[in-house]
Amino acid sequence: MKKDKYLDLLSSKFDSTEEIVSEIINLKAILNLPKGTEHFVSDLHGEYNAFQHILRNGSGNVKEKIKELFHQTLSFEKQQKLATLIYYPEERLEITRDEHTDEWYKETIDYLIQLIRFSSSKYTRSKLRKTLPSRFSYIIEELLFQNDNQTDKKNYYNQIINNVISLQQGDKLIIDLCYTIQRLVVDHLHVVGDIYDRGPEPDKIIERLMTHHSHDIQWGNHDIIWIGACSGSAICMMNTIRISARYNNLSIIEDTYGINLRPLLTYAEKYYEDNPAFRPKMEEGDHVCHEEILETTKIHQAAAILQFKLEEQLVLRRPEFNMEHRQLLSKTDYQNNTIDIKEKTYSLHDTCFKTVDPLNPGQLTIEEEELIERLLHNFIYSEKLKRHTSFLLDKGSMYLVYNENLLIHGCVPLNEDGSFQSITLNEKVYKGKELIDHFEYALRKAYRSPHESTDYETDLLWYLWSGESSSLFGKKEMTTFERYFIKEKETHVEEKNSYYKLREEEETIRNILKEFGLNGEDSHLINGHTPIKELKGENPIKANGKLIVIDGGFSKPYQKTTGLAGYTLLYNSYGMQLVAHKPFSSVKQVIEEHDDILSMKRLVDRPLERKRVSDTTIGCKIQEEINELQSLLEYLNY
Repeated sequence: MKKDKYLDLLSSKFDSTEEIVSEIINLKAILNLPKGTEHFVSDLHGEYNAFQHILRNGSGNVKEKIKELFHQTLSFEKQQKLATLIYYPEERLEITRDEHTDEWYKETIDYLIQLIRFSSSKYTRSKLRKTLPSRFSYIIEELLFQNDNQTDKKNYYNQIINNVISLQQGDKLIIDLCYTIQRLVVDHLHVVGDIYDRGPEPDKIIERLMTHHSHDIQWGNHDIIWIGACSGSAICMMNTIRISARYNNLSIIEDTYGINLRPLLTYAEKYYEDNPAFRPKMEEGDHVCHEEILETTKIHQAAAILQFKLEEQLVLRRPEFNMEHRQLLSKTDYQNNTIDIKEKTYSLHDTCFKTVDPLNPGQLTIEEEELIERLLHNFIYSEKLKRHTSFLLDKGSMYLVYNENLLIHGCVPLNEDGSFQSITLNEKVYKGKELIDHFEYALRKAYRSPHESTDYETDLLWYLWSGESSSLFGKKEMTTFERYFIKEKETHVEEKNSYYKLREEEETIRNILKEFGLNGEDSHLINGHTPIKELKGENPIKANGKLIVIDGGFSKPYQKTTGLAGYTLLYNSYGMQLVAHKPFSSVKQVIEEHDDILSMKRLVDRPLERKRVSDTTIGCKIQEEINELQSLLEYLNY
């Protein structure tokens, strides 16, 4: 009965059996097309300009198409200029206006039409039509599907171009053609975590993703604390403020998301002074007056101490988290200004413990409780922040299995022997895939109930940030307190989970892939989270090619130690290519000097047979649809 009801519902979408047959034929044909190009990026950390450039050039895919198509007809210089025009059409048109003769327009439009035709060879005409901009869709379609052998229509096509130019629509048409090429060279985008923190414009990255035609997101640890703040976690909220102050990015909270930090500043100025350990990290070229630096330094201290107090409370509230060693305010000797860590006594420097009660270090004053409640209310009710975090929930997940690959930002926690690390939560043991599924369930539940601020699910968001068995953290402990107050760097070390050593071994990665239902030879694990130190000879391709690390390295503080601006990954029907990038200069430099940030490509994997849509996740869904339509056809014929 249920099946009959379902088939009746399905049949209401089609007016005749001929329509059903046509749809089956169409879908079966699509299965035989080459798979589209996937683009993997990670660890964007608010660096919008670098991200949007990578998006515009498709990690070098645009330039690759130009080279393939025009290597015999265009010089290298002309290829470079054409690529830059496609990346930034409005800007290039403005600075090259003196070159815009009628002949230039005809030639440029022709190049762009050829590129669209070449780049869309994998797509159905229907899919291509959907990518075309509405204002010139008729004109572009006519130009795209012209046949060079149709001499009878040659004048017709020439007249179209002449009319576009004479009516002064050439620039607009070129702009639309350029953006169409950008869209066609990449079929699907994967963002493997960490959109937020450090860089200045994570909000612009989110807004850009909201307009992207096809994408998914795997949450990173820095994304989680922003989601946590909107879920009512006071400790996650204080952490977002602390990190924003540390990187001189408080404007994200105040100006971008409209959250008033004046009450926090008033409180901070009451209890804190200048402190070198808490001065914001400045980038070359930053121009900030002394007064602003001092205000940020005071807010930084206030946020850190409030965070440490809230962590003391959470550790006591959740003994199952096994985080007692992080009660460092309780371990501090305030009279001697020392602390005992791992049976060794250390002196504390640059301290700011004026608001800490030595007898009850985790206790908040009434003033602090009211302040936190007020700030939390502002975070929860920020319309723009809520829109952005809801987008992350809608498009995101802790991990993704897609086209026989496992995408996960951090790690799958392991013991030293390679077995899955377990933790007991609510009297149930979790490990492997089940643990990460539990984390996601808790996160979504916490987000739905932001006013329950100390419930288990909301507390688990902090565990995801800094807990030993967190798949997003992947270390034994986070030494934030030590980095601020202890000079001995031995206390700053954060011991990594065994995963990061064992991921070099093929057997380990195969076992992890198997845990997530992936047994194919073409399966890979794709990671972000940890910058690859290429200067020290580290290889981003590990475990005999079964694991690829693509930490984007977009965050400028990392680039001094890594030696480059990280990696992105392309996966087309012929295989995978890892793309290394040099640091992004500026949009201005790219436009004026054609200074692309692409560095080199490295082959990761080339399958024996070219991948088709039928081999993909989308192909499986199409096959299910075909099966349903065939059942409907049999049902109607019966």
